[in-house]
Amino acid sequence: MPPIVRSLLENDLYKFTMWQALLHRHPDAQTDYAFLCRNTPAYPLAELKADVERELDHLCMLSFADDELDYLRGLRFIKSDFVDFLTVFRFQRKFITVQADGPHLRIDASGPQVHVMGFEIYVLFIVNELYFRRFDQQAALRTGRQRLAEKIAMLRAFSAEPARRHRFAFFDFGVRRRFSGAWQEEVVATLDREVPEFFKGTSNVYLAKKYDLVPIGTMAHEYMQSYQSFGVRLRDFQKAALEDWVQEYRGDLGTALTDVVGMDAFLADFDLYFAKLFDGLRHDSGDPVVWGEKALAHYAKLRIDTHTKRLVFSDGLDLPTAFSLYHHFADRCMTGFGIGTNLSNDVGLEPLNIVMKLLSCNGQAVAKLSDSPGKTMCTDQTFLAYLRQVFHHPAVL
Repeated sequence: MPPIVRSLLENDLYKFTMWQALLHRHPDAQTDYAFLCRNTPAYPLAELKADVERELDHLCMLSFADDELDYLRGLRFIKSDFVDFLTVFRFQRKFITVQADGPHLRIDASGPQVHVMGFEIYVLFIVNELYFRRFDQQAALRTGRQRLAEKIAMLRAFSAEPARRHRFAFFDFGVRRRFSGAWQEEVVATLDREVPEFFKGTSNVYLAKKYDLVPIGTMAHEYMQSYQSFGVRLRDFQKAALEDWVQEYRGDLGTALTDVVGMDAFLADFDLYFAKLFDGLRHDSGDPVVWGEKALAHYAKLRIDTHTKRLVFSDGLDLPTAFSLYHHFADRCMTGFGIGTNLSNDVGLEPLNIVMKLLSCNGQAVAKLSDSPGKTMCTDQTFLAYLRQVFHHPAVL
């Protein structure tokens, strides 16, 4: 069976954009990342250890092809020196370990951040694909194709609705928890062919290049979390991260992630300067309607026309939820919907809820204070309590 990782380009766009920003500003950061499965799998993931090891060995033999580097160089926000770095880059096997811990699978990546941060997405889709290979592939694909056809019918019915002030647009965010690489590609190609008026891109850079789609993504939690260790006062880490992003991208990639220490704490830092510079905000935890109303109220308080801003929703979405949120907000602001698992792994099997998160940077614990239960991940409870105190963030039960 061919290796799971087809190309180093097969990664979320925001990995490349964060990678570039951190390479330019904090190239010496040392970090620790850890894999976690948040739900109970059908069989112990520890059984996948040998296969995961083999796939990681293959990953560490890959390099970027010339046409892939040319593609990245053609993205106006990617700088030539970063592409030069990728020309000689290879993942180092010594920075990542795989262990069986009883029934659990332990995967840890430790080392220079610019060498280990890229492992995350590959690890997640390697584990996913290996896991789902043990199920009936043909039955799963039959179910997946039927459900994809139902989604397309739903979108076509939606197109008959009266027009709103702003158009509906959704994207594929499904690389990390997909059923398989082949299935994600089939989903993306089908949506691009059948409903191009609504389907506007993918976070998977490999597929964006192959199908001439818009690659979608800006930043993830690890970028913001890293700044908790970069020498600024903890209370100011969000402002420091946003400022460096602005200086790196000069108007491109202007969607800010809001839930690293909660929406309220984010808005306290998102003053008129940042609100004017960033094109919009991305939701990834908590009640999306409450979040969106807070965002619009904040823009109104700053006397910013909300029709010039975009709210992007990306937390466990399916199409009905996206339609509902669109109906609620589309006459007041632009919207966008990043749908992940429900596109790339809706095949009648329970998806794995797996993550690989940044735990520490430069020897210091870092954390996300999620607005949703179960999403906070930190090994240092003292630091977590301190972070809650600094940002007045309540514990989410």
